[in-house]
Amino acid sequence: MHSYSQAKTPDDTDLDDQTGPLAPGPAQNGRRPGRDKTPTDPIMRPNSQVAGINNMTNKVIYPGTFDPITNGHTDLIGRAARLFDEVVVGVANSPSKRPLFDLAERVLLAQQVTAHLPNVKVVGFSGLLVDFAREQQANVLIRGLRAVSDFEYEFQLANMNRRLMPELESVFLTPAEENSFISSTLVKEVALHGGDIRQFVDPIVAKAIAAKQGK
Repeated sequence: MHSYSQAKTPDDTDLDDQTGPLAPGPAQNGRRPGRDKTPTDPIMRPNSQVAGINNMTNKVIYPGTFDPITNGHTDLIGRAARLFDEVVVGVANSPSKRPLFDLAERVLLAQQVTAHLPNVKVVGFSGLLVDFAREQQANVLIRGLRAVSDFEYEFQLANMNRRLMPELESVFLTPAEENSFISSTLVKEVALHGGDIRQFVDPIVAKAIAAKQGK
């Protein structure tokens, strides 16, 4: 088994630069320079052919500790499931985080709340995320951005992953607004102090947390 965190767990061309080689000019053979590109032109190739992504409907990994899995997580999993053929939810062991649920429990909870998504599977792992990606034969990594404050860490993580596995691309998704503030840490904190967490997690997860906390 392998671990989620290396340290814990596209270059864009400015197409609006009118002074560059893509600036409009006189039509040549019915085409303007830099316009009406064919699928073989690098600027206009489908995303599936760009930046090492062989097929945008490929297998992708959504990694995390998921202690516990929240509505924010399941929101992103559902979005990814609509975009890709297969989504692997990689549940990291992460013993240094002293999780409330052990790895087997977190895998089971994630399986239960994603059971309605036929192209999603849940796998636990330890070790490096890039090694797990190679084992799963996945070259795309899904990450969630809840706020601007997430970006700096995610940017560093994406660059580290790229250095360790150049063919691994990171794709960032944002959750629905109503889920943008939810985190596993906050959910556990609210539950610990007797708050109602049913609006933040699946009922199965809420029940499991209550059982863990002896309530």
